[in-house]
Amino acid sequence: MIAPKRFMKWSVMRGFTIIELLVVMAILGILSVAIMPLSEMLVTSLKERELKQALWEIRGAIDEYKKVVTSVDNAVPNSAAGYPPNLQILVDGITHPKPEAGGRHVYFLRTMPRDPFADKLLPADKTWRLRSFTSPPENPQPGAEVFDVHSSSDAEALDGSRYAKW
Repeated sequence: MIAPKRFMKWSVMRGFTIIELLVVMAILGILSVAIMPLSEMLVTSLKERELKQALWEIRGAIDEYKKVVTSVDNAVPNSAAGYPPNLQILVDGITHPKPEAGGRHVYFLRTMPRDPFADKLLPADKTWRLRSFTSPPENPQPGAEVFDVHSSSDAEALDGSRYAKW
């Protein structure tokens, strides 16, 4: 004869009690709270890497522009002559100044990288702080030419430095 269900042992019954479910949910909640700061740090780290890459690209394009322009007029390398008047000209390009280039158009950037820490509504070339040749490194100011670029963010990086100083 088979015993009725009400007399079955606890070991035969399957399922979880409400206490077990609450314990599991509490553990998952604690783990998710612990992971949040790590995920925020990862996102910041990725933005920092993107910022470094963008700065390398723009600064390299500024140097290439200077090389092309000063290769014709033999300007003194340490003068303001030959730096681009704005960042957009690096994307728009210029007609090569050497006669043997045959009037070919030269581009220095495909697109303007944007500062990942800047306002998303601004155009990419407006997300950067500009430094002219005549402004000191401690106090970068825009001028008639673009000698260098910096992040527009005054926030602190993961290493303790300021993005605007990169």
